[in-house]
Amino acid sequence: MYEKIIENIKSNLSENNELNKQYLSSQIEVYKDHPQSTEIIKEISQLIWECMSEDEKNEFIEISENETPIVDILNDIYYDIDEGNYETPLKKLDEFMATFNPMFEDDDLIEYHFFTNLLEELVFRNYIGLKKELKYIPNSQPLLDLYYIYGFLLLETGQYPKAEKYLKKAVKINPVSSRIILELAEIHKIHTNNFDEYFKLTCDALRYAYSPQDIARCYRNLGYYYIEKNQTKTAQALFQYSMEYDLSPLAYREIKNIPSKNEAQDLTASRCMELIESEKIQTEANPFILSMLDELTNEYMENKLYRQTLYYLEIKYNLNPDEKTLLEIKSIRNKINY
Repeated sequence: MYEKIIENIKSNLSENNELNKQYLSSQIEVYKDHPQSTEIIKEISQLIWECMSEDEKNEFIEISENETPIVDILNDIYYDIDEGNYETPLKKLDEFMATFNPMFEDDDLIEYHFFTNLLEELVFRNYIGLKKELKYIPNSQPLLDLYYIYGFLLLETGQYPKAEKYLKKAVKINPVSSRIILELAEIHKIHTNNFDEYFKLTCDALRYAYSPQDIARCYRNLGYYYIEKNQTKTAQALFQYSMEYDLSPLAYREIKNIPSKNEAQDLTASRCMELIESEKIQTEANPFILSMLDELTNEYMENKLYRQTLYYLEIKYNLNPDEKTLLEIKSIRNKINY
């Protein structure tokens, strides 16, 4: 069965090896939970290797010779984390990190980053930018996930200074990852009581977010902030507006528990928008992200790279559902399954 998947992936490759590598890396993420993921990822990895320059191959070999078992430790703890058991994974990571040698540390000439996709890199370049030469941390060394998961587990168990240390390491690798920035914001909410920093980090996360769940969480965070400022109407508007992106029970619960909620009830959608905009808070997905999604889908479509096109079209549709995008998605799916 997986042979057909590999043939489909190969059919979307172009003459541009840089685009091919980005596409192939995204396919590893797509098929990581497939029943035959081991075989599929092995084949994709070989295709990535064939797209590398000789310098890249030599660098990869050098890295592999000094490999640390990051993938193994992460695979070993994912199940327990998914089951809500944080104690065992944290103990394993504590032991692992005690002997872990730092790698891909920035120096005077190079900064190391990892981006989940090209959209994140475009957002990074637009809002933050490079100060040195960029080098990518390879998929085989998922430092971003290691630092993020360790920081998350430390946060969940109340080890706030240590959690902040590792979440900051993760943010340094990917400064536009909303999910990591939001975890870092939590520390300022529940530990330092620095609500100004909590607000700033949440606004950063909102600027970079491209998933409805992350955007909704940003609005809920801002709702908590305005409760602290005793602006209950604005708080309720934010919680209500968050449900435009994610119908989370957390938002319903917070609306119910807002102090003096009788003063803030029965807000219309337009009134919610007015209250949020009056605070100069972004009220939709970042227009820059939406424009980059258009550029990426157009570029990949012109090159007949249908799976990449579909990947970014689905992100676009999740942010801004409309009939035109839905028809484009159906058309691309038909091409892929042809």
